[in-house]
Amino acid sequence: MATPRKSSPAAALEIVEPIGMRVLIRKDDDKKQTKSGLHLPDKIEIPTLTGRIVAISTQIESDADYPIEQYDRVLFNPKHAIPVDFEGDNRLFVVPVEDVVAVFRKGDA
Repeated sequence: MATPRKSSPAAALEIVEPIGMRVLIRKDDDKKQTKSGLHLPDKIEIPTLTGRIVAISTQIESDADYPIEQYDRVLFNPKHAIPVDFEGDNRLFVVPVEDVVAVFRKGDA
């Protein structure tokens, strides 16, 4: 039988750990300005499908078929992304690893 965890001020910090073949992504801010420099009204934003990986499930960490690491910048499909109501700005998403479609890497110069 599991013993309940004792609550202490240091243990009050919550973390989100994805389970299964999922990653936790912090979505980049939507752009308020076009590439040509035009500022958009507050109601119009360019949707961004990129973000940084905050956490990876242990199942993905141990799988060599998925060369992604914490803090990688990725392009992802938001269709199956589950928003995490953890922060006020709601930019955290639990995403199946199949929906991570690209990882941004710096090339050798």
